[in-house]
Amino acid sequence: MERIKSTTVVAIKHEGKVAIGADGQATMGNTIAKSSVNKIRKLQGGKIVTGFAGSTADAFTLLEKFEEKLGAYSNNMKRAAVELAKEWRTDRMLSKLEAMMIVADAEDILIISGTGDVIEPDMGIATIGSGSMYAQSAARALKKFATNLTAKEMVEESLTIAADICIYTNHNTIIEEVNN
Repeated sequence: MERIKSTTVVAIKHEGKVAIGADGQATMGNTIAKSSVNKIRKLQGGKIVTGFAGSTADAFTLLEKFEEKLGAYSNNMKRAAVELAKEWRTDRMLSKLEAMMIVADAEDILIISGTGDVIEPDMGIATIGSGSMYAQSAARALKKFATNLTAKEMVEESLTIAADICIYTNHNTIIEEVNN
């Protein structure tokens, strides 16, 4: 799977709740361009929440395509994700897009990439972006040892730890919960 730099996005499913969050830093090369970008979007009245990493324009293009696929497949998130990944990989214009997405509903969390991957991650934890491995490590430990925390609190703490370590991740976070 390709590695996208310049952000951290985390989704966690814990005790029947799903939360997804991202930091707000946008970089151009090794320079911070903006510190308060919203990389989280609610779809279908909050029943599906997405997060993206990579080029902002590319991510918005993919988000629009994902919404189209949701409409075409009766809001079936898994089917829409697979169809998006297929088109993203085979379409001449879309195949040049440099971004990744996490999509989540009350039941599932999926990572979608331009290489055709649609991954349902282990342990109900999905991470993308340059700080993803830091956030994933933190999230795994929190799920294992801090079971008193909510999914939203785990996402927040995972993003905080990633921001403490990753230079492409900041502490300005946006976290949303999936509506049931």
